[in-house]
Amino acid sequence: MTLEAVLEGIPMPVLLIGDDSRIRLANSAASEMFNRDLGGASVVSLVRQAPVLAVIDASLTAAQAGQARFLLSGLSGENTYICRANPLPDGGAMLSFEDQTQQEDSEIMRRDFVANISHELRTPLTSLIGFIETLRGPARGDVDAHDRFLTIMDREAQRMNRMVSDLLSLSRVEVDERIRPRDQVDLAAVLRSVVATLEGKLSDASVTVSADALRDSFPILGDRDQLTQLFLNLIENAIKYGGTGKTIHIGVENLDRDLALRQPAVRVDIRDEGEGIDAIHLPRLTERFYRVDDHRSRDQGGTGLGLAIAKHIVSRHRGRLKITSEQGIGSCFSVFFPRAQ
Repeated sequence: MTLEAVLEGIPMPVLLIGDDSRIRLANSAASEMFNRDLGGASVVSLVRQAPVLAVIDASLTAAQAGQARFLLSGLSGENTYICRANPLPDGGAMLSFEDQTQQEDSEIMRRDFVANISHELRTPLTSLIGFIETLRGPARGDVDAHDRFLTIMDREAQRMNRMVSDLLSLSRVEVDERIRPRDQVDLAAVLRSVVATLEGKLSDASVTVSADALRDSFPILGDRDQLTQLFLNLIENAIKYGGTGKTIHIGVENLDRDLALRQPAVRVDIRDEGEGIDAIHLPRLTERFYRVDDHRSRDQGGTGLGLAIAKHIVSRHRGRLKITSEQGIGSCFSVFFPRAQ
């Protein structure tokens, strides 16, 4: 077995360099990573980052192993690697590059998530503490203030309760995301059930539903409970932000082939007649705690997690979520699922 064959068997990018810092051998993973032919190239001109060059120099001049963080910009953004330099017995060194991008992105998401939760919970807790102090002090004997403050405190406590419930739902969906559902579910039946469940909220908002397509059957492989949660979130949003006295249009159709899914699909459209959403917000709508209008969302009882939950449910069903909106016209949330064969 040749040395070239051994390097090709290593899944991560690997370079062998001589004492002159020139590349003697590189596996295909390294060539793909740097997007160029690496034979004979100077590693100094390739990496050009002081911490990495220092580690390489130590391995060549002092036979000392080491590692450093290496950043590489590409078409998909900036990737982070750990570059490890190990001296070779006959001179030169072996450089390996371990991709840490996903781990670093996950750590950033974790820190942001903790910071967001802390902020979201601190706001109502601060209000509750303030009202309790007022009720114990200046408003101790004010019956009207008691009733008013208790109403606000109840609303804030209910919002925290909804947030905890949504966090638990999000956690469960993320755990199940890699397990593809195997039960056959009729999407039209799920949507009919959801609309019936929301009759009270529809009536309170004087909102009507147009859903002629729900008379037909649209089978997919799915988790009925999660699909119910998905469409509850989407239709409740349409009720909240579609406007009083307006109509929610629900459409379902079979597609011979969806280009993104590369197979026959079922498309569900939930379209409202609200104010619409500025295009700048659309790419971020499914982020946790992201809100277009923070105050309005809080007033409507939103937790900022509904669309994040929806995104993960759609992902578990190997589908895709498309959001389009035109200001002054309304928004449309389209979900595409692989059709049951």
